[in-house]
Amino acid sequence: MYVGSVASKNSGKFYVDGNWVDPIGRGKWEVVNPATEEPVAEIALGSKADVDRAVAAARTAFPAFARTSRDERLALLRRIYDAYRARYDEFANTISLEMGAPIQLCLDLQALAGVAHIGEIMRVLETFEFETLRGTTKLMREPVGVVGAITPWNWPINQLVLKVAPAIAAGCAIVLKPSEIAPLSALLFAQVMDEAGVPAGVFNLVNGDGATVGQALAAHPDVDMISITGSVRAGIAVAMAAADSVKRVHQELGGKSANILLDDVDLEAAVTAGVAGCFLNAGQTCNAPTRMLVPAKLHDRAAEIAKAAAESFKPGSPTDLATTLGPLASEGHFLKVQGLIAAGVEEGARLVTGGTGRPQGFNRGYYVRPTVFANVEPGMTIAREEIFGPVLSIMSYRDEEDAVATANSTPYGLAAFVQSKDRNRANAIAARMRVGTVHVNYPGLDLSAPFGGYKRSGNGREYGEWGLDAFLELKAVVGYAAA
Repeated sequence: MYVGSVASKNSGKFYVDGNWVDPIGRGKWEVVNPATEEPVAEIALGSKADVDRAVAAARTAFPAFARTSRDERLALLRRIYDAYRARYDEFANTISLEMGAPIQLCLDLQALAGVAHIGEIMRVLETFEFETLRGTTKLMREPVGVVGAITPWNWPINQLVLKVAPAIAAGCAIVLKPSEIAPLSALLFAQVMDEAGVPAGVFNLVNGDGATVGQALAAHPDVDMISITGSVRAGIAVAMAAADSVKRVHQELGGKSANILLDDVDLEAAVTAGVAGCFLNAGQTCNAPTRMLVPAKLHDRAAEIAKAAAESFKPGSPTDLATTLGPLASEGHFLKVQGLIAAGVEEGARLVTGGTGRPQGFNRGYYVRPTVFANVEPGMTIAREEIFGPVLSIMSYRDEEDAVATANSTPYGLAAFVQSKDRNRANAIAARMRVGTVHVNYPGLDLSAPFGGYKRSGNGREYGEWGLDAFLELKAVVGYAAA
């Protein structure tokens, strides 16, 4: 017996050309509640033919939508914002159901991300300069065209809105493929788009897996741009599929963020906050500070503080407001994380707390014990691979040169963190990080700061004006004005 309004109404359909339509393909997929391991919905899995239909609708809709004015797109975004707000609690509950995040986290962050990013892109659109004159040359920023958007399961609405809202602001048409693991909030978002009166074909949704729908979108000759948030493996597959048509590929991929604590910090406060950042969303956050780098003389004390901080996290039902650590989102991911924890033990890292298996008292659900390793060496698997679970690796360093070298030693470059009472020292370290974002002294979220990575963490930027610019082409009209 499936539950939830989204599941009962539209889970077996796709949203194409302004209508809920039956799939052409016949594949099915059960959406599982990761806290209970019970199915809560069944979705249709799309085929290449479903992708062709959705892309054709987007291609037809694009020319007219590209010509809409700034004010028209602002009015549309305002309607989307209002329709989303009206369903805010439903979004929070749906996200919690499909991927296991505690309901309080969903109310405070997961669902909030949707309205926050729509609000930010409206602010940017109000004053964004689509045309500028430089000497006799006019520079014109125009919508890139039809966008294929591939979004993940860990922050399902956040990543969806980071693509759809700026694409709408730019004047693009979109075909969205959400993760099949957490697709229900995307179906709810499609209802919001329908209620907001998005022109037919401007927003389309096709559920499916990466090997079929993702591949078809990336390779489609009528898709002008692919924007993907996902694993490095998925990003590589999309880039390879897109290569023949030479389309723009925008990737936000994995991370292995270092958190450098300098020797002047309030160690208890810095370590406790670092554990909280690492364990947020059960560690399923691409820019989480998963490698804590501390001076060698402070290493053992940092491990003691981290142990207490980790053990304060309360695993429990996502529906319980007191729960601070929910399950991982799927069985496959649970097994991957268990394997990585086992690798940490086997390779000689010191297990401070946690370990393999479920937390005490749990025999169902994809729950992972909050885990801290100390004496982690740079060559260990847990120091190099993205774990994506509530697992912290504590590493010691000799001096600042050693800290910087260790922080930059992974193939990833999404984010880094630096803590110091001396902001000048922290800023000097930040300047040497080979990452897209550096967080100094645990700052608040800045929705206008560009978000994206170096190296294998991807390319391109999201958030604010950078997110809007990602969906625009630049045209130069030389000789536009008289000399």
